[in-house]
Amino acid sequence: MSEVQATEDRYSTGVYHKRGVTIVRGAGTRLWDEHGKEYLDCAAGMGVASVGHAHPAVAEAIAAQARTLITCPEIFYNDTRARLLARLAAVTPPGLERIFLCNSGTEAVEGAIKFARLSTGKPGIIAAMRGFHGRTLGALAATWDPQYRDHFRPLPEGFRHVPYDRLDALEAAIDDDTAAVLLEVVQGEGGVRPASPAYLQGVQALCQQRGVLLILDEVQTGFGRTGKFFACEHYGVVPDLLTMAKAMAGGVPMGAIALGPRVRAPQKGTHSSTFGGNPLACAAALAVLDLMEQQRLPERAAEVGAYFLARLQALASPKIREVRGLGLMLGVELREKVAPYIRALMERGVLVLAAGPTVLRFLPPLIITREEVDTVVACLAEVLQ
Repeated sequence: MSEVQATEDRYSTGVYHKRGVTIVRGAGTRLWDEHGKEYLDCAAGMGVASVGHAHPAVAEAIAAQARTLITCPEIFYNDTRARLLARLAAVTPPGLERIFLCNSGTEAVEGAIKFARLSTGKPGIIAAMRGFHGRTLGALAATWDPQYRDHFRPLPEGFRHVPYDRLDALEAAIDDDTAAVLLEVVQGEGGVRPASPAYLQGVQALCQQRGVLLILDEVQTGFGRTGKFFACEHYGVVPDLLTMAKAMAGGVPMGAIALGPRVRAPQKGTHSSTFGGNPLACAAALAVLDLMEQQRLPERAAEVGAYFLARLQALASPKIREVRGLGLMLGVELREKVAPYIRALMERGVLVLAAGPTVLRFLPPLIITREEVDTVVACLAEVLQ
């Protein structure tokens, strides 16, 4: 164990399952540890580093803004924030033009739940089994897996869970107290499971018919990850509230909620965030948006993601149960636990994530090349032998 690792173990809370590697530097799709070993990163900071690690344009935007103004709460106007709000309104699906800025995905989900309750005057939130929405109490109440929830009961009331991709189950669950339906377009922690088009389109129609708001959690799928700027665009679905975070600001903590016309405007003072919309994060997000546009990163995710998916599907291993995903959000479900394979890939210089006990999850930076995909697939084939 290195001195860095010993220090973290001594002073941190111990709540994280740590891997025995100390990352000290990053550039593009690559990371390096304290011993100089290089890794091809298919975790991207849990889907955060979509434009790559330490991108010079993002770093320069952060540095320039830090020399100018770092913090400015929304009790004042700010030029950098105003530019970002306008840019976000331009890239979100039509009608989602009011934006609340915050600091993380779980905060975005919390805010969306609050706005849905404020707008409808109703308490009920219906979420999906296998869904994951965050670890603060409201987002946790919407998260299904008992391993995340049971330590913290009693959780906020008013939350129910129904099977994912089952419209009949959702229809039966909606009642007069339902404020909103909260869903991921592709379930991430739940195993990289994309919704079927008929389901998501049916959910939108059902919510509109029953006077219920639709919240789509695009914390992980947003900002080009699935081959569209937002995953709901694959389905032609526009939610009433859209949450985003992870890839927004190139690694600087940031989240946001986009509100549509069916959401009643919140009264002043009903919600706020000290650091939300700070100029530093806004400057980083503007740089990310520039890169997404200039390098056509959503389109690149679609093209390289299709190649990656095909390469994974071509692997001939009896250990693989199924390969699935959308864009550069890919999952390989095994017939056994994935933890040993994650360690074996790391030893070979490839970093990946789990999505449940039996699914390997690949969330590389959107700048990954086909040649790098070939390297990853070759390493996976080797460890699955």
